[in-house]
Amino acid sequence: MSSTRRTVDPDVIRSAAAELSVAADHVDRYRERVHGLVLPLQGGNHDDAVAAMYEAERALRTASRALERAVKLLR
Repeated sequence: MSSTRRTVDPDVIRSAAAELSVAADHVDRYRERVHGLVLPLQGGNHDDAVAAMYEAERALRTASRALERAVKLLR
């Protein structure tokens, strides 16, 4: 098995970086939406749901950062 790397078309790289950047923005917006849904539920009878939503918010933040890192690595 050869470990030869092929050259990728720069337009493909730019396109992928642009799409990943847009995806990161959307994921961050979803994170903000989840956060907004959590606030009115705090202190009520839905502690398990609030905890799950905070977990989802953290996962979305991690996903956004990973996408942003991929964009930086492509540029």
